[in-house]
Amino acid sequence: MAENEVIVRPEQLEKFLTDLFERAGMTHADAEYAAHSLVLTNLWGIDSHGVLRAAIYLERLSKRIVNPRPNIQTIRGGFALEVLDGDDGLGYIVGRTAMNRAIELAEKFNIAAVGVIKSNHFGAAALYARLAAERGMVGIAMTNVVPNVVAPGGKKLITGNNPLAIAIPTFGEFPFVLDMSMSAVAGGKLLLAIKKGQKIPLDWATDKEGRPTDDPTIGFNGFLLPMGGHKGLGLSYVVDILSGLITGGAFGDQLKGMYTQPNDPSLTGHFMIAINIAAIMGKDEMQARMNSFYQRVKSSPMLDDKGEMFLPGEIEYRSARKRQQEGIPLSSKLYEELVAIGDKLGATTKLV
Repeated sequence: MAENEVIVRPEQLEKFLTDLFERAGMTHADAEYAAHSLVLTNLWGIDSHGVLRAAIYLERLSKRIVNPRPNIQTIRGGFALEVLDGDDGLGYIVGRTAMNRAIELAEKFNIAAVGVIKSNHFGAAALYARLAAERGMVGIAMTNVVPNVVAPGGKKLITGNNPLAIAIPTFGEFPFVLDMSMSAVAGGKLLLAIKKGQKIPLDWATDKEGRPTDDPTIGFNGFLLPMGGHKGLGLSYVVDILSGLITGGAFGDQLKGMYTQPNDPSLTGHFMIAINIAAIMGKDEMQARMNSFYQRVKSSPMLDDKGEMFLPGEIEYRSARKRQQEGIPLSSKLYEELVAIGDKLGATTKLV
């Protein structure tokens, strides 16, 4: 454990956050799910999208900028394609509802897509793609976000880093899960560097004039660079079109940032796809074929003899097993922030 870290048991952290979300106005069931999602993300080792985000969520819920009890409804579409109105709810709740609806429709039509308008930040996209994988389906989850990425050589924000996750069941120890944003790194990694007082690589972000910076605060207030140059930029456009444009929701500059415009609903859009593998292949055959795929990846030689190839989702699986045993490390600054929020909201559950 580093000097500036506090180790917290995941089950205690989840209880503490559930208490806070309930006190911010959510139902107990929804508060539990939001807390579970945050802690699970930290267990995976994706600290940039875990408990780090709790403070801004709780503030916006308490002010009713985010609706703690949304009435999520289908507003258009039919058969295997629908659009839901998220009623400005917390993204975790809206995202779960959308993917569960896509799964329900895919059980009937074998493939289904559900778009969402009027939602908010939903954390790691993998959370929702995995919901489908847990049901033996392929899950694809994406979301648009306020523009925070500049085109290579550009000086104006043009698109969001717009995450995309794809989960495929292996029927083994862990599912295949690819989760990536379309920027070189997610903005949450800059926030994490700020919390830890660390510098960032020069290819992560620029200042407001498009000049590379190693200062995470300057980078967070400036521009993120796209993953893979124009390839990442193009994929970001696609996610914005699917999540916002074709659903009739907000896209591009119409979106609001929860940090830059904390008093406005984000108007975030999501797009969920579920594919029912059982319609074309049995579970046993899928398991055998995915195991063959996994073994081929694992047996691939590496330049470093001590190196190891990983299937997407494997590192997160190993991290979760380790942190379940050893606890979740929080920076002392984040720990103190959470304790202060608990005191403010009158939480009866303690963090440690």
